[in-house]
Amino acid sequence: MMARWVMLLPPVLFLGLAGLFYFGMQRDNPGELRSVFVGQPAPALPMTSIEGIPALTDADLRDGKVTVVNFWATWCPPCRAEHPVLLKMASDGVRVAGVNIRDDDEKALAYLTEEGNPFFGVASDPAMRGAINWGVTAPPETFIIGGDGTVLFRFVGPLVGTDYEDRFVPELAKALAAQE
Repeated sequence: MMARWVMLLPPVLFLGLAGLFYFGMQRDNPGELRSVFVGQPAPALPMTSIEGIPALTDADLRDGKVTVVNFWATWCPPCRAEHPVLLKMASDGVRVAGVNIRDDDEKALAYLTEEGNPFFGVASDPAMRGAINWGVTAPPETFIIGGDGTVLFRFVGPLVGTDYEDRFVPELAKALAAQE
C-alpha cells in the first residue's frame, strides 16, 4: 500500500511544479522583481555620509520633488556602466540621490571626483543594513520616489539598454508629469 503512494508522489510533485510555473508566467511582467515598498513610504536611509559630499537625509525624499535613489558601489561593474546615464539624468534636471553600499568611503569619494558626481546627496551604507531595509539584494538598484516620500517604482539592474528604456524611462516620465 505504501509503495503506491510513493509511486504517485513524483507525478503529483511534477504537476504541482508545472502549475506553479504556468501561473507565474501569466503575470504582467514575469521577469520583474516586485517590491513590497511600491505605494508605501520610503524606508529610512542610512544616517552616515561620505565626508566631502552632501549627506542624503529622509527629509530629502519628502520635500515635494520626485527623486531617483540609486544604490551603487565602486566595485560593481554594472554600476560603473550606468554612471553616464545617472550623470545625464542629473544634467537634465532629475534629482538623483545615491546610497553607496558595501564600499569604502575613500574609494567612493575618489570615484565620484574622477568620474563626476550625479548625486545631490549621498548616504554611506558600508554594512548594507539600510539597503536591506529597502529590499536591495545587490547593486545597482534604483527607486523612483514621489515628492511625498512614496516609493513609486523599483528597477533592479543597471540603467542601460532596452529594459531601462522600456520600463524605467516611462515610469520616471510619469512620476515627473504627476509632480507638475
